[in-house]
Amino acid sequence: MTRFSTPEGIKIAYDVAGSGPPVLLLHGFPQTRAMWQSIAPTLADQFTVVTADLRGYGDSTKPAAMEDMSFRAMAGDQVALMRHLGFEQFHLVGHDRGGRTAHRLALDHTDVVKSLTLMDIVPTHLLLDDLSQQVARAYYHWFFLAQPAPFPETLIGHDPDAYFESCLAGWGGGMGGFHPKALEAYRRAWRNPDCIKAMCNDYRAAIDVDFDLDARDLGRQINAPALVLYGADGIMGQAYDVAATWQDRLSDMQSVALPGGHFFPDTHAQETAQALSDFLCAQPD
Repeated sequence: MTRFSTPEGIKIAYDVAGSGPPVLLLHGFPQTRAMWQSIAPTLADQFTVVTADLRGYGDSTKPAAMEDMSFRAMAGDQVALMRHLGFEQFHLVGHDRGGRTAHRLALDHTDVVKSLTLMDIVPTHLLLDDLSQQVARAYYHWFFLAQPAPFPETLIGHDPDAYFESCLAGWGGGMGGFHPKALEAYRRAWRNPDCIKAMCNDYRAAIDVDFDLDARDLGRQINAPALVLYGADGIMGQAYDVAATWQDRLSDMQSVALPGGHFFPDTHAQETAQALSDFLCAQPD
């Protein structure tokens, strides 16, 4: 593990493998950069692969303030990290909260993104502004975690494994496909009370900070080549035409449904790695 301190004093934990054009992989909730352990080696044959823990997650700093867990703040960390590593431009891949961070990064730092891959998300503003009963029931955690502190933190803290594993199993179609080493890393992280608080603040910030930021950017398009991946059996794939939700936000987009539910990068790593490799290798140097 290597750590980089941002200009704001946030320590970002990251790993680097391979050589070639840089690609940054960002994990989601309630995970860590360990989610890429079965994908990064495939990409490292042709790319310099950077896997990083978002602030608040894994081995990175856990800020105390809610507003410090916004996607804008997370995105700024990752741009600073890649510049520290000597990469002024890079390919960007994000799953779940990492995907929302990647979308904000591409809006705030347009010139640094060579390509953008978003995994199993619809736009944050769309999800919150046009919430359906189906999505509200399945994604109840958006609103549970966003309740005032310390209510969700207290309930989760009584048995973090039970709560977070219910998330993995509920959205991913069971626990069978998760790599034991990845699960070990996830459990170690989410058993930390500061990590639980930070993850709650992530969801509070999505409503209290990010929703308004996204509202200001409605109508903007990202022009970098984009790939939208989603789980064929996942909640987003069932509730939305996922590709259609991005058509007015991504000007050069392709989409692919992959087997599995929300956590297909964990449970179907080989197929995910192949889809990423095909897309990234087709991009110009």
